[in-house]
Amino acid sequence: MEIFYIVLIGIVGVGAGIVVTSTVIKKSIQAKSQKIIEAAKSEGEVAKKNNMLEAKENFIKLRSEHDNYVNQRKMGLQKLENRLTQREAHLNNRNEEIRKMLQEIDESKEALEGKRLHLIQQEKELEKSHQKQVDQLEAISGLSAEAAKAELIDAIKAEAKTDAMVYINEMVEEAKITANLAAKKIVIEAIQRTATETAIENAVSVFNIENDDIKGRIIGREGRNIRALEAATGIEIIVDDTPEAIILSGFDPVRREIARLSLHKLVSDGRIHPARIEEVVAKTHKQIEEEIMEIGKRTAIDLGIHGMHHELLRYVGKMKYRSSYGQNLLQHSREVANLCATMAAELGLDPKLAKRAGLLHDIGKVPDNEPELPHALHGMKIAEKFKEKPEVCNAIGSHHDEIEMTTLISPIVQVCDAISGARPGARREVVEAYINRLKDLENRALSFPGVMKTYAIQAGRELRVIVGADKISDEEANNISFELSKQIQEEMTYPGQIKITVIRETRSISYAK
Repeated sequence: MEIFYIVLIGIVGVGAGIVVTSTVIKKSIQAKSQKIIEAAKSEGEVAKKNNMLEAKENFIKLRSEHDNYVNQRKMGLQKLENRLTQREAHLNNRNEEIRKMLQEIDESKEALEGKRLHLIQQEKELEKSHQKQVDQLEAISGLSAEAAKAELIDAIKAEAKTDAMVYINEMVEEAKITANLAAKKIVIEAIQRTATETAIENAVSVFNIENDDIKGRIIGREGRNIRALEAATGIEIIVDDTPEAIILSGFDPVRREIARLSLHKLVSDGRIHPARIEEVVAKTHKQIEEEIMEIGKRTAIDLGIHGMHHELLRYVGKMKYRSSYGQNLLQHSREVANLCATMAAELGLDPKLAKRAGLLHDIGKVPDNEPELPHALHGMKIAEKFKEKPEVCNAIGSHHDEIEMTTLISPIVQVCDAISGARPGARREVVEAYINRLKDLENRALSFPGVMKTYAIQAGRELRVIVGADKISDEEANNISFELSKQIQEEMTYPGQIKITVIRETRSISYAK
């Protein structure tokens, strides 16, 4: 029992010690917490002061910037106000000047009106005086004013016509001296610097074969092969007694070329039957179309022409298979293009544009369908369709005078076309048309009064006219030469130029007996 009390007393003592200890710890913790709170408050105050100082500085800075901006705006507005004030003063001055000018104009109008009325009065007085003088002259001369005027006009006309003929001849001679040399120089230089081949196309092509046995294979059983070939190509194939040759006849050179190449492929391959013929002709047709396009592109590249529509290039390629009066159309167009470029350069014009117009001037001769228009107008329509320049279109349409020339390139194309066609050996002219042209020249000269004989010489490039010396004077002979050249130029079509020579010869004949 005593032990129990002793232990109980010990436990109570320990508990009291623990309570005392926890109280001390609690007080210590509270003291530290108070110190931390006070330190935090102190730091917060410092931070608050710093933030306030920084905010004040930013506010002062922003206010300074705002003041500067406001000052600048005020200065700008002040300058604008000054300018407006000056302009207002200027306008006021102008208004005052205009008002004075209007006042002066009104005064001038009044003065002019007075002068006009005065002039009208004077004009009436002069008219009366003139009429009085006319009446006196009619009474003295015994002729009315109209009769005297008609007689005077007839006399003046006769005198003026003679003077005009003399003056025209002098002008023509002077122009020949000054301009003819320069023109000849330009034309000759253009011709000398441009050389091209003379090519003649016919309506038939000859296909050469190694032996006559191949003719039977081409004809086929009962002629089926040759009929299939003619139906596929549209060309008449003539197999006759001509040794080692077959004639291909047709007006279209492209079709003849397709038939010739197809025959070459069939004979080389050895398989000749209707199905094979149709296959080979179709492939050859496609090959020719590609070749036409390639020829057009190569021609444009050779001439230095760029940016041309692909359809126009195809038309240019087709020119290789067309001819005009026996002259290959592509060679003719290339020659005209080079001549145009040379002449344009000599005259200070654009040679590239002239070359383009020269190349395209005859595209109306190679249409995909047969047009009703002349080839010059049809070619102009094609060029307009594919967005060629107006200068080029006008040159194409006017090179045979179907439309009016509006640019300087147009007469150059016309002249170069005539040069290329008139070159010896370039074209084959129908004999009948040639003879008719010579007869027409002689008949035109014979239609003039006083003409006795006419001779067209030098292949129609010179016309000699012999007049009677007793019927025609020298002045009338000059008049006949001028009028005849003008009539031929306006009404006839011919290559190059025609020289008209009027001969008036006086012969004195006597006999010694």
